[in-house]
Amino acid sequence: MSTNEKAASIDEENVQMLEVRDEKDSSDILPSPVSATIPRPKAKLSASAIIPVWIVLSSSVIIYNNYLYNSLQFKYPVFLVTWHLTFAAIGTRVLQRTTHLVDGAKDVHVTKDMFLRSILPIGILFSASLILSNTAYLYLSVAYIQMLKAFTPVAILLISWTFRIQEPSKKLAVIVLMISSGVALASKGELKFNLIGFLTQAAAVAFEASRLVMIQILLHGLKMDPIVSLHYYAPVCALINLAIIPFTEGLAPFYEIMRVGPLILLSNAVVAFLLNVAAVFLVSAGSGLVLTLAGVFKDILLITGSVLIFGSSITPLQVIGYSIALGGLVLFKTSGGK
Repeated sequence: MSTNEKAASIDEENVQMLEVRDEKDSSDILPSPVSATIPRPKAKLSASAIIPVWIVLSSSVIIYNNYLYNSLQFKYPVFLVTWHLTFAAIGTRVLQRTTHLVDGAKDVHVTKDMFLRSILPIGILFSASLILSNTAYLYLSVAYIQMLKAFTPVAILLISWTFRIQEPSKKLAVIVLMISSGVALASKGELKFNLIGFLTQAAAVAFEASRLVMIQILLHGLKMDPIVSLHYYAPVCALINLAIIPFTEGLAPFYEIMRVGPLILLSNAVVAFLLNVAAVFLVSAGSGLVLTLAGVFKDILLITGSVLIFGSSITPLQVIGYSIALGGLVLFKTSGGK
C-alpha cells in the first residue's frame, strides 16, 4: 500500500515486469514479493473477471492509504505498513489452513542459511520500499507519485547494468531515455513539488528495484507465487518494522488508533490483503502485455481519481511527460525487458 499495493505472468521476464507494474501501484501497497519462477494457481478466472477486480483493489489501497494519511491526519506510515504486514502474516496462515491458495509453501524449504542469505536481505529491502513509498504520501500527491513510479524499470536496468547482470542494448537505452525524459517532464510540470517527498519516493524506487533484482539472483528457480512469498516475507518485515517504530514514531500511532477508529484500520488492512489474494488469480488472467496494459489503464484511472477525489492538480506538461514514460513502459514489456 501505500503498502501495501503487490502477480506474475507466464515466464520469468513477465514476472519481473508485472511486479514493476504492481509496485507502480506497489505503491505503496503491499507489493507482491514474487520470486523468479511462479506456478499457475489451480483456480483460474477469466481476464475479464479478475483484471477489473485487481484494478479496483489496487486503486482502492492507494486511495485509502492517502485518505488515512492526509484526510484523517494519521501520519504514521511505519505503523500502517507494520499493521498491514502483521495482518498479512496472520491472513496467509489462515488461508494455509482453510484453502489451497498457499499450497505452494509445501514446495519451499527454507533453511537457516537460505533465510539469512536470501529471505532476510530481501525482506529488509521490502520493508524499506514499503515504508518510504508510504511516507511519500505525506508530501506528494497520489498522481505525482504514480508518475515517479514509472521510473522503476529504469532503476532495475541501471542496477542490472552496474553489476553486469544484464548487458545494455540500443533498444534498452531508448527505453531508459523515454522513461527518464517522461518522468523528468512530469516532475518539471508538478505544481506542488516537494524535495523531501521526491527524494523519499526516489529512494523507495531504488529499494524496490534492488529487491526485484535480488529476487532474480538469490531466488532464481524457486517457485513462489505472490501469496506464498507474502507468507514468508510478511512476518520478517513486520518484525523489522516493529523494531523501527520506537525510533521513528514511538507510541503516538497507538494513541491515535481510537481517534481514527479500529474498524477503519481493519478494513484498510483487509483491502490490502485482498489485493494480494487477487494477484494469485491474476497469474492465469492473460498475457504479460494484457496485464501491462491493464496496469497502465489502472494508473490513468488512479491519477484521474486523485484529481477528482483529492483535488490534485495535473498540468499539460505532466500529461505529456507521463504519456512518454508509459510508452517506454509498454515498449519495455513488449521487448521482454531485453
